[in-house]
Amino acid sequence: MKICIVINSSWNIYNFRAGLIQSLKKGGHEIVTIAPDDGYVTHLEKLGCRHHIIEIDNKGSNPINDFWLFTQLVQIYAAERPDVILHYTIKPNIYGTFAATMLGIPTINNVTGLGTVFLHRNLTSRIAHKLYRWAFRFPQTVFFQNQEDRDLFVNMKLVRPEITDVLPGSGIDVDKFIPAQTKKNTIFTFLLIARVLYDKGILEYVEAIRLLRSKGIQAKFWLLGKIDTEAGLGIPPEEVAAWEAEGLIEYLGTTDDVISVIRRSDCVLLPSYREGTPRTLLEAASLGKPIIATDVPGCRDTVQHGFNGFLCKVKDPADLAAQMEKMMQADEATLVRMGSNSRKLAVERFDQNIVIYKYQQALASVIAETT
Repeated sequence: MKICIVINSSWNIYNFRAGLIQSLKKGGHEIVTIAPDDGYVTHLEKLGCRHHIIEIDNKGSNPINDFWLFTQLVQIYAAERPDVILHYTIKPNIYGTFAATMLGIPTINNVTGLGTVFLHRNLTSRIAHKLYRWAFRFPQTVFFQNQEDRDLFVNMKLVRPEITDVLPGSGIDVDKFIPAQTKKNTIFTFLLIARVLYDKGILEYVEAIRLLRSKGIQAKFWLLGKIDTEAGLGIPPEEVAAWEAEGLIEYLGTTDDVISVIRRSDCVLLPSYREGTPRTLLEAASLGKPIIATDVPGCRDTVQHGFNGFLCKVKDPADLAAQMEKMMQADEATLVRMGSNSRKLAVERFDQNIVIYKYQQALASVIAETT
């Protein structure tokens, strides 16, 4: 069976879908990946994938650019003639489905998070909702990463409930993300891992730090992730530099070795406005770290308040600061217990093998329908 995987980033495919690709290849399937080249194409080729490079205007809504994406996908799909296509992220989900449907190719779609088109109400979001409603008439299966996102799409009549299913995020390789024996740092260290976007709660993180500093509380506050200023959604690099100059955060940039960074922290947090199921928190949980996250869809699936971390109110720096202070004041035994509970949740609920099994079922269903 030839399977195409289409995402808006080759980095995303390599970092989040490598386990799925390896499993599918072991099953004898041919994998073709389709995404822009952001430095990870050679990594995908080493996994045994054939890759097609495409251009995607990820954050823009220019109809000419979107038509060009549709045209590229039609050409590639027509040349490859895959048995099924897995689409991820908004534009492949929409324009990839249109292209595949036109050519009679079955698709399995994945809503990995709602993104800005659901966080903001404007003309772009209204157009996106209509396009989702049109495109999602055609897939064999549409996977969501949490029940609340699935219910929202169903209630808005963007998708038929009978073709939907819920995955525990992208899953995590619990045999790779293994806890290390570490002690509480002499200076307590918080770590936020995310693209440096407003919707990830970065401003709330900084304001919470200011509140803690005003009380004389000393800790390290790390920020790891790509600065992305596309379409005005990202925080400008000069603002991040100003926070560093003020002594509020330490910006770590990006890394291919996130495991070592997480291991050196005491607590991983994510004050995001909404998520699918955040991969960074799955990594932190599997590595046995306590977590602080906002009480919003996606984030709250990874944290049980008081069990493996704390939940805080969304867009509320004061409450975030209160939960951070509570975490800092916890004794080492409590931190160890929370970290062990995080690992337990990762193994029981978010193991990538659970996700792979769901895909295998969906692919078997496609085979049954086409034979």
